[in-house]
Amino acid sequence: MAGAAGHRSRTLRPMAISTNQFKNGNHIEVEGVIFKILEFQHVKPGKGGAFVRTKLRRVSDGAVIDRTFRAGERFRSVRSESRKMQFLYADGGEAHFMDTGSYDQLAVPEQAIADALRFTRASDEVDLLFIDGQPSDIQLPSAVDLEVTETDPGLRGDTASGGGTKPATLETGAQVQVPLFVNVGDKVRVDTRNGEYVSRA
Repeated sequence: MAGAAGHRSRTLRPMAISTNQFKNGNHIEVEGVIFKILEFQHVKPGKGGAFVRTKLRRVSDGAVIDRTFRAGERFRSVRSESRKMQFLYADGGEAHFMDTGSYDQLAVPEQAIADALRFTRASDEVDLLFIDGQPSDIQLPSAVDLEVTETDPGLRGDTASGGGTKPATLETGAQVQVPLFVNVGDKVRVDTRNGEYVSRA
């Protein structure tokens, strides 16, 4: 049975995906270009055919576009796999990663993964997503814990009232709004999907 299970893991995905199989985070190929589905909405107007409104991120450069497709339209399903890699550094043009097993290094255009890099520290181990064999995206957990490196001191009395927020810079360089009682050196939990403060970590 072990052999059968191993064989099953190598099975290729179906070659076509229809609009009714869309999921956020899926990758599809549209007119020869690979996109990640960020958002989609099925629309059924009173007259005419149903359609799907989408927000897509182009994998090659990170550009976000809006596209509308006919309901039931089919696309090539893109093969994707994630590999554990260590994030080394970003140089302003490319982000550099290393396979901790083979020590092979590779680079990804920084703009294509800019959102994820806001919450990734140098030397962090990340799940790097490969699309059709090409490194393309970082799969982040839904929340990360990061240290506050810059923020105005909280005013006396603010801790009790709990109202209001202020900007804070995190150790990765990301800027988020935090409650007034948060200070430099505190660790905070941030939602990576919207960049919002969740709690103290």
